[in-house]
Amino acid sequence: MTLKKELLDILACPKCKGGLKLLPAGDGLACAACAVVYPVKEDIPIMLVEQAVPDKEWTGSK
Repeated sequence: MTLKKELLDILACPKCKGGLKLLPAGDGLACAACAVVYPVKEDIPIMLVEQAVPDKEWTGSK
C-alpha cells in the first residue's frame, strides 16, 4: 500500500507550510524549501518537525 494522491495533495510541511514531494522509494516526503525529509513508516507520514531529517543526511527507511 502506498500513500494516496488525495493525501499527498493536502499534506504540507509543518515548518514552512510548503509543498511536499514523495521520494521515489516512497519512504519519505521531501520539503525543498526546508531541505528536509519527513519519514514515512508503514505508510504513515511522520509529520513532526523534530523527526525531519536533513536531506543531505537522508538514507531512507531503516
